[in-house]
Amino acid sequence: MSEQPQGLTAGVGNWPKALFIVALAFTTFQIITAAFHPFSSQVQRAGHVGFLLMLVFLSYPALGKARPYQPLAWLLGLLGLGTALYQWWFEGDLIQRSGDLSQADMVIGLILIVMVFEAARRVMGSALPIICGLFLAYGLFGEYLPGDLAHRGYGLDQIVNQLSFGTEGLYGTPTYVSASYIFLFILFGAFLEQAGMIKLFTDFSMGLFGHKVGGPAKVSVVSSALMGTITGSGVANVVTTGQFTIPLMKRSGYKPAFAGGVEATASMGSQMMPPVMGAVAFIMAETINVPYIEVAKAALIPALLFFGSVFWMVHLSAKQADLQGLPKDQCPNAWAAVRERWYLLIPLFVLVYLLFSGRTPLFSGMVGLALTAIVILGSALILKVSSTGLRVAFWIALGVLCAGFFQLGISVIFAVIAALVAVCWFIKGGRDTLRVCLNALVEGARHAVPVGIACALVGVIIGIVSLTGIATTFAGYILAIGEDSLLLSLVLTMLTCLVLGMGIPTIPNYIITSSIAAPALMELGVPLIVSHMFVFYFGILADLTPPVALACFAAAPIARASGLKISLWAVRIAAAGFVVPFMAVYDSALMLQGDSVWASVYMVFKAAFAIGLWGAASIGYLRGHLTWWERVMALLVGGLLILAVPMTDEVGFALGLLLLGQHLWRTRRAVALA
Repeated sequence: MSEQPQGLTAGVGNWPKALFIVALAFTTFQIITAAFHPFSSQVQRAGHVGFLLMLVFLSYPALGKARPYQPLAWLLGLLGLGTALYQWWFEGDLIQRSGDLSQADMVIGLILIVMVFEAARRVMGSALPIICGLFLAYGLFGEYLPGDLAHRGYGLDQIVNQLSFGTEGLYGTPTYVSASYIFLFILFGAFLEQAGMIKLFTDFSMGLFGHKVGGPAKVSVVSSALMGTITGSGVANVVTTGQFTIPLMKRSGYKPAFAGGVEATASMGSQMMPPVMGAVAFIMAETINVPYIEVAKAALIPALLFFGSVFWMVHLSAKQADLQGLPKDQCPNAWAAVRERWYLLIPLFVLVYLLFSGRTPLFSGMVGLALTAIVILGSALILKVSSTGLRVAFWIALGVLCAGFFQLGISVIFAVIAALVAVCWFIKGGRDTLRVCLNALVEGARHAVPVGIACALVGVIIGIVSLTGIATTFAGYILAIGEDSLLLSLVLTMLTCLVLGMGIPTIPNYIITSSIAAPALMELGVPLIVSHMFVFYFGILADLTPPVALACFAAAPIARASGLKISLWAVRIAAAGFVVPFMAVYDSALMLQGDSVWASVYMVFKAAFAIGLWGAASIGYLRGHLTWWERVMALLVGGLLILAVPMTDEVGFALGLLLLGQHLWRTRRAVALA
């Protein structure tokens, strides 16, 4: 199992203030480079990795939970940052002698590779470094392998040049995306979380569904889906909303393992929920060279179907166990929660508008972040004003500011934020708001560490694959299988994602599998974005599959249940969602890739019908308990609706309607006899 992150201040002894300053400097560097672009892209990437290395070696112990040797921790941290300073200071020389490394270049390159491997081991455990180490070993010694696996041979200097310098190794596309888009969106989520967005989402969900059948579990599903719109992090979602929803489910009668499974499943789905999806979505957009909006559009219906299937499974489980919701008077008023914190939704709505209007993620993230800061600082002032007129004037001015973001320079926006900071410093309670913003800046850096280190290390895989061309060999094997059966190729790709996901996070899982399997699926006729979404989808579900399920083990201490038991429930709860990517491959209209709206509507209806039957088969309950043959028939009908061959849809719908009619007649008759 991958080791859990120790946290920003783990093992730092008496230096939390020093770490705070380093994290704040990291965030400041990221904001300045995103807003004003004072450095080249190469230097920005190097600075991003350098700060990440410094934070990791200062805050994550080398072995277990023991405190790191503090002088050595600072030495290693500064050495990591020094690799970035080397790239900046000698940038011109490195460009001129590209491919012809000096002795100093070799030393710095080797130090960088070793430090990134060690940093990833400290943050995520040994699984990902071992896999990347195998790729590195292949690059060095692959010429001695037999058959098609052998390459022409590369020297150590060529490997170091590929990985440590240029943009096809540690500073490759994943690092670029992490240094530009991902950090801003993580920071955006951190600001909203610190400002109370979690409470808004949980209160809203409680007000709508808390008193329904199985209400607490439905609250978990809805609040996790809403949180996914701003965080895009599954494990972070588990440990935030799960602190509230899991105990609530247990008090309502749900088994601890089931409660943890619901939260883990719903939280992992947050990575596929637009507008702010997981980090992989931004990497995918850069990898396949499409606007981010196209990735979000392709993910929208599968995300809604996934959360719909989880909601359906929760509902059936509650009906089967006769679990009622909370008394309505114990649930908050959903619309009162919105009225209290509605202003926090402004940056989210603006972000959605910008992303869906074709603006770049970098511009959208910067605007969303700036607006969030203005809203939080401004609300601290305006909510203390008793005059309704002044409040209205402030929100009108904010609206004008939003509308003028396209014409106003970023310097003007920063001036507005600086003015609000100055005013908050001198008013009563304003410094508390400033402290919230400061904490958000540091929290953003803390949350960016696991994502950024994973993005840097998978650069090893990208560099070796592009250098040796090994992806073509593996793709050939998949193509040979797919010539006889596309379904078999899809199943093998799914299993690869699930097996890899047992030890590594979603980002490297996607990078590895998309490098090997996605091109092969394209050759078999699967559209480009659909093939990458297929890999992305199962990379997410890998965090739920036993024996190593990161999201489930994150929920284990909260639920006070075995991580393995939670993962078994999570797979069962998510079972209906496993059919969605297969259906999208056979008909890309499910991912809005076709030209016909009616084709997409039909696919949504068919997918919902299949998911409904598969969910009932998995739980064993619909209007009443299902017999064994009804469960088998439901699975069969769902399978027929997945396939896109002649007559399977017609036969599937006919058998499905017969099954539903028979089940309703049988259960009504049983109730009448009772």
